[in-house]
Amino acid sequence: MQTKLPATFLETETGRRADQILRRCVHCGFCNATCPTYLELGDELDGPRGRIYLIKDLLESGAANRIAANHLDRCLTCRACETTCPSGVEYGELAEIGRDVLRRSGFSKPAWMTKLLLVLVRHPNWLRLIMRLGRPVRFILPASLRETLSYLPRRGESVGSDDASVLIMRGCVQSVVTPEVNDHLAGLLQTRGIAFRLSDETRCCGGMELHAGLHNDALNQMQNNVRALDSSTLETVISTASGCGVTLKEYGRLLGSDEGRAFSAKVVDAVEYLQTFTFTKKRKEVTRVAWHPPCTLQHGQRLRGMVESILTKTGYELVPVKDVHLCCGSAGVYSIEQPELSRQLRQRKIDSLMANQPELIATANVGCQMHMGSVADVPVVHWLELLR
Repeated sequence: MQTKLPATFLETETGRRADQILRRCVHCGFCNATCPTYLELGDELDGPRGRIYLIKDLLESGAANRIAANHLDRCLTCRACETTCPSGVEYGELAEIGRDVLRRSGFSKPAWMTKLLLVLVRHPNWLRLIMRLGRPVRFILPASLRETLSYLPRRGESVGSDDASVLIMRGCVQSVVTPEVNDHLAGLLQTRGIAFRLSDETRCCGGMELHAGLHNDALNQMQNNVRALDSSTLETVISTASGCGVTLKEYGRLLGSDEGRAFSAKVVDAVEYLQTFTFTKKRKEVTRVAWHPPCTLQHGQRLRGMVESILTKTGYELVPVKDVHLCCGSAGVYSIEQPELSRQLRQRKIDSLMANQPELIATANVGCQMHMGSVADVPVVHWLELLR
């Protein structure tokens, strides 16, 4: 793709990076074939190729507009297009640049519920209180809030060792809604003689702000994490939520600092850390499992086939799932910002997962688990909960 970005923009690192990514695109359209919003809406501008043209025009003209904002807002940033692209176009990074320009121009402001959530995730006790108070009246609230409140907030039980070199990232929402996931990982490590410590539950990775297009807020949160967690004292940082993991692994790129790169180099998803271990079935009454690999695991981190291998070796039967590459519609704050489209994508995914009568659905990210679990006819669990 030929570009004519302003000379002043090309003098910046962001401008040079945007130009590099844009020039890789050869207009082939393979990306549209795997884009959930293009498949759902059938609009060229709601697929990666069309959005790339919109971002190119935005960066060349410097004129933000509502059309570009609407179509970029509908993007899940699932990065399925990156997995498909034969030219290696890093669309997710380009979308970040485009959204940042739109936000600074006054377009695409986060909804009030998103702003509230971004405050609450930094204060887990507030989030627990709000969820408990909201449960009795959840039936009169907007659907996206009502579904979230179907989960009862809890606290994790695991206690680590302060001097351990293996750190488990609790996650902000996960520490409130599904803390048992971290407890399961802690139990697996303990039984194998591995010492660990747990991060402060107020330690959000910054992914939520990034999804909301609040680039500077996300960078501030990331920088605070890097300084507070001090990677020089750590051997490994384990993330059990793939959405957190993909963000933590990109601290080096996003912060552009040596300390950010040093931290990211030590981040692994739980499946990477556990792949060499042997497990037994924890849910002995369950045989048939439908596996939903989150976009942040299969496209963002490019970790495909690893969870499936562990579950199969442990004794579970993974049922066939059509269009396994497609997003469930959760995507960070997407279910709040684009509730109708998010629910349509979720129904498509649920139909695919349930087609071969599984006894439960397993996934690897708290957002997917909550989004699908609030409507699925079978339990939706984190895959770690199936192991002993």
